[in-house]
Amino acid sequence: MTTYIVVADAARARIFTRDALKLVEQDSLVHSASRLHEGDLVTDRGSDVHESTSNSSRSSGGESTARTHEEQVFAKEVTDRLYQARIDNSMEKLILVAPARFLGQLRDKLDGPTAKLVIHSLTKDLTKASLEEIQEAVSDMR
Repeated sequence: MTTYIVVADAARARIFTRDALKLVEQDSLVHSASRLHEGDLVTDRGSDVHESTSNSSRSSGGESTARTHEEQVFAKEVTDRLYQARIDNSMEKLILVAPARFLGQLRDKLDGPTAKLVIHSLTKDLTKASLEEIQEAVSDMR
């Protein structure tokens, strides 16, 4: 049985497969826009100086909205990859490992049949962890 393990944050996702006890990294996805500072994600909408200063994105919360949007775009990219693995019949179980905020976004973007394959979730950022550290973190998740 092949278990897929997704270790992700808002900017990077590492996709592993586990057959028996062996963990193998299959893919790595990077979303560079999520690495930008929030201010770099938002541009002025008007050319009028008074308008752009009085209705700036900083005062309206546009930066937070821009970051959330980029995180959702990346969550969709990751879940599309998982959807493909499911319809190719290469994934029988799924484990999600991500910080709480991004874990929620992944769950929101999973289609119903793929969501049913989730056997465990771990609220932790392991995107920069070694293969051995990830293996240890998910070893008892069956």
